[in-house]
Amino acid sequence: MIRYALACKDGHAFESWFQDSAAFEKQAKRGLVTCPQCGSHEVTKAIMAPRVSDSKRRRKAAAASVAETAAAATAAEKPAEASVQTPPAPVAIVSPQEQALRAKLKELRTHLLKNADHVGTRFPEEARKMHYGEIEHRSIYGEASLEQAQELIEEGIEVHPLPALPEERN
Repeated sequence: MIRYALACKDGHAFESWFQDSAAFEKQAKRGLVTCPQCGSHEVTKAIMAPRVSDSKRRRKAAAASVAETAAAATAAEKPAEASVQTPPAPVAIVSPQEQALRAKLKELRTHLLKNADHVGTRFPEEARKMHYGEIEHRSIYGEASLEQAQELIEEGIEVHPLPALPEERN
């Protein structure tokens, strides 16, 4: 997932999340990316600096999070004080075609999980045994590192990642 700073033709600035840069381009071309303030479909990516995290920055962020939690707890104890509201998060509307694609991915994943054997971390070994005829071919799924998957592909063994559904990433 990637977050883009966006701006419409009237200069309204906002942010939105996309699967990748190609997804932004595709959705923008189809007019699916709109300004939440004026509804304009003329939206472009704004200049933004990448966020690179280091351990020092992570520690500061964690400390700030703890401080915010403590402040929120203190504010909850003092009902007379005004509470600070968080700004609304950017959201997107999914087209009917994308909803249908998600449903097909979910159907495929459900079918694979129901009709294949889970072999866990033995996946690379089991896949090789089937490929080289040491055991009978069957549908399997399990875990493999990126390096293991690349080795299987280099050996001519066809493997595919299970489709990840958007709700599993949240």
